[in-house]
Amino acid sequence: MQNNPETEKRQRNTGGMMIKTNILHSIGGKKAWTALLVVLPLCLFLASCVDEDEYADNPKGNLEALWHIMDEHYCFFGEKNIDWNAIYEKYRVRVDDGMTELQLFEVLSSMLGELRDGHVNLYTSFDYGRNWSWHEDYPSNFSDTLQRRYLGTDYKIATGMRYRILDDNVGYIYLGSFSGTMGAGNLDDIMSYFLTCNGLILDIRDNSGGLVTSAEELAARFTNTEIPVGYLQHKTGKGHNDFSDMEEQRLKPSKGIRWQKRVMLLTNRQVFSAANEFVKYMKQCPNVTVVGDHTGGGAGLPFSSSLPNGWGVRFSACPMYDVNKQSTEHGIAPDVNVQLSPDDLQKGEDTIIETARRLLRE
Repeated sequence: MQNNPETEKRQRNTGGMMIKTNILHSIGGKKAWTALLVVLPLCLFLASCVDEDEYADNPKGNLEALWHIMDEHYCFFGEKNIDWNAIYEKYRVRVDDGMTELQLFEVLSSMLGELRDGHVNLYTSFDYGRNWSWHEDYPSNFSDTLQRRYLGTDYKIATGMRYRILDDNVGYIYLGSFSGTMGAGNLDDIMSYFLTCNGLILDIRDNSGGLVTSAEELAARFTNTEIPVGYLQHKTGKGHNDFSDMEEQRLKPSKGIRWQKRVMLLTNRQVFSAANEFVKYMKQCPNVTVVGDHTGGGAGLPFSSSLPNGWGVRFSACPMYDVNKQSTEHGIAPDVNVQLSPDDLQKGEDTIIETARRLLRE
């Protein structure tokens, strides 16, 4: 994209922002191969792009700082066909030195909202800037009331999972978050508990993410061989299209007890970030069928930085792809698309769970 002279001037004045490279525990909690493959190269790039100049701690200076952070490090401009220079022109005229903190927050949050990214957030002591259109604009396809009906009151709890055996001898697990670690012993016990079941329903609806390491640990229980599950890239320069070659992601089988029967993985639009990655892994595992709605996406490994006034900003820095090298930023389609039926809701039945049970019977 060609820059006008004013834009080029802005890009030369990169400011004195210390880009914080701490990986946030939303999707960025990878500690093994990702730490070496993504974090170190990206840290070197982030450290190399800091000048000695500093932005002023005033509304205009904070807008300039935020614009440059995103301009140099955000990873989905091309994929989303976003003209970031035009967005700068749109919002710079809305900022003046007489505005309040609340007014500045509204302008900066609106500017970030143009990216339509659930991993892009503005953090202050009084509010949290976000764009949740990835699930708010769609049916929920999940009911706490119905789910409690299936779980009952005598369900078991371990390593963040609630689980029991349904009356048709189908195992049912609900996992609402990947925020905790997956204990190997816990997973062995859970797999052993379901050994006599005819199949397994793994419900991750409304799971908005957590630790990718936890997603990997659980997915590793559903494959007996090492398999390719996708690709990732990292930024190598300030340009919007400055990326490394795609690096393959591979999933190794767990050394613990592994599931050998059929699995129905239940999803909806609120499956995001590390949970979205989990679905990507599971689609490559044998005997797995994804049932429900399209996932919410969130395929950018997030990093964080700060503005002169101390506000924090999180942004997608490293794009991820499926095994066909297609971006999963906008979510993953299910194998069997099912919506929660209002008629079933009135009858006290979960259409998606019942579809999964029927598929296991067939």
